[in-house]
Amino acid sequence: MIYRYQDKYPTISTSAFIADGVTITGDVSIGDESSIWFQTVIRGDVSPTIIGNRVNIQDQSMLHQSPKYPLIIEDDVTVGHQVMLHSCTIRKKALIGMGSIVLDGAEIGEGAFIGAGSLVPPGKKIPAHTLAFGRPAKVIRDLNEEDLVDMARIRREYVEKGQHYKQVINEAEKK
Repeated sequence: MIYRYQDKYPTISTSAFIADGVTITGDVSIGDESSIWFQTVIRGDVSPTIIGNRVNIQDQSMLHQSPKYPLIIEDDVTVGHQVMLHSCTIRKKALIGMGSIVLDGAEIGEGAFIGAGSLVPPGKKIPAHTLAFGRPAKVIRDLNEEDLVDMARIRREYVEKGQHYKQVINEAEKK
């Protein structure tokens, strides 16, 4: 379901895939070829949520904000299943592992990888191209070539899956 909140209505690219059961409300923008997967909630009823191009927000994730602190997700980001993002910044090509929580004012650097189940506390900065893991998240190591290749594969596959589902739904609606 897509809802207006006060005078704000979500802006969603026509090439984005929005799965059934997703709720999006208010001041939210979603870029080209992005995919928002089943049972995800994106509430833009406090501050803006800006989602770039080719971003995948996987099943049952929750995105929200605090007053005057937007949630910004740059291009080519992967957000795993059941992730909570709140008024943080996720730089391009980062990956947030499933079940992780990233809180107000935190910044995940370009191409960084947050391991599954991690908690990134308010204001924490995770450097570019590093693996951070734990509760609270701590940098474990720099990413290697194998990590980067796998992250690129995941991004590519989610763009392809989202476009496939979008095509299947469009074809079904024409019948």
